[in-house]
Amino acid sequence: MTDMTPASPAPPSKPKPRPRPQVMKLTDAAAQRITELTNRADSEIVGLRVGLKNGGCAGQTYTVEYAHDVRPTDEVVEDKGVKILVDPKAVLFLLGTEMDYKVDKMQAQFIFNNPNQVSACGCGESVQLTPAKVDS
Repeated sequence: MTDMTPASPAPPSKPKPRPRPQVMKLTDAAAQRITELTNRADSEIVGLRVGLKNGGCAGQTYTVEYAHDVRPTDEVVEDKGVKILVDPKAVLFLLGTEMDYKVDKMQAQFIFNNPNQVSACGCGESVQLTPAKVDS
């Protein structure tokens, strides 16, 4: 004889979390320069740390420095064979940013093509940013 008791329904499964977007992308020129800097560093580094600090005429400036370790709160971006560590306080301001490296007759510098940039000062040293709008 067969058992006629209804099977208990399976508990509903939780939806899979959607993948987190990569905070920043690098151009080939930026990746090449980061590789050069990493190889040339005086001590062992794991990559470059990118962040923001308050200052300048427009309100904020980008920071780029050697990263000797990965902090638990760092947002780690691996792109084109190099590692960028993004300061957690800067993530919403840098979301969607492309980091480039430009060389001309007068200067060589990292350039941040940031969709969250509202304005920049005339000298190009500081920017005004708004946090990225994240879809819920």
